[in-house]
Amino acid sequence: MTQSDALHPLPAKAKPWNRWRVSDDHADLSRAGHRVRPLTIAARPKNLTLDVSRTALLVVDMQNDFCSAGGWLDHIGVDYRPARAPIEPLRAALPCFRRAGMPVVWVNWGNRPDLGNISPALLHVYNGSGNGVGLGDTVPATGAAALQSGSWGAAVVDELAVDQTDIQVAKFRMSGFWDTPLDSILRNLGITTCLFAGVNADQCVLHTLADANFLGYDTIFLEDCCATTSPAFCWEATLYNARQIFGFTAQASDVCRALEETQP
Repeated sequence: MTQSDALHPLPAKAKPWNRWRVSDDHADLSRAGHRVRPLTIAARPKNLTLDVSRTALLVVDMQNDFCSAGGWLDHIGVDYRPARAPIEPLRAALPCFRRAGMPVVWVNWGNRPDLGNISPALLHVYNGSGNGVGLGDTVPATGAAALQSGSWGAAVVDELAVDQTDIQVAKFRMSGFWDTPLDSILRNLGITTCLFAGVNADQCVLHTLADANFLGYDTIFLEDCCATTSPAFCWEATLYNARQIFGFTAQASDVCRALEETQP
């Protein structure tokens, strides 16, 4: 048996180009090259070609406290129904992305029970009077702690089943990158391009997308899989900035159509 025959890939779930091969007495740190899988899609302000093998879908805040009756947003008087708009487009797109081998990353609010890493400024944003139901407080209709990790409110809505192959990352701010392992996970997967879905488009989605851009990722905002409970001008400004500053906007349905046309 040769030395290479005795080596085993590590870790098992890593992308092929980011694996060591190891045995008891040897470690091969060389990375194999990867096969580029180009995919051309309609986008704005121009059409684009991405590498499927280095692309991930980030789904932001599609969770009960933002998108369901009786959740925290509903309790504080915000019309949560617009936040449900991405559900059906995502139900159609997720199986397509998974079949193509794209990682699906769920990025949800999921605070520590002791709120130990939440600043007073954040607490004030969600409970300006100090007498309301803010982060970590019990939402009367559900009895769940608002946006707390492991709670009903922090869970992905029932209509969007999380697959066992998906990745879940808890966030604690508008951006999914601050104080989380999201960047490390994406880099270990070899990801260079991020597709963005979820709510609110002008808040957590846009802030996560902006930080991804600042960190060097290519960013694509999926219009049909995003929504907001904010006024219409916030949506228009988000589209403008996504196209003008951060990259591109596209339709998940167009991505899936292109995938289905190119997959063997």
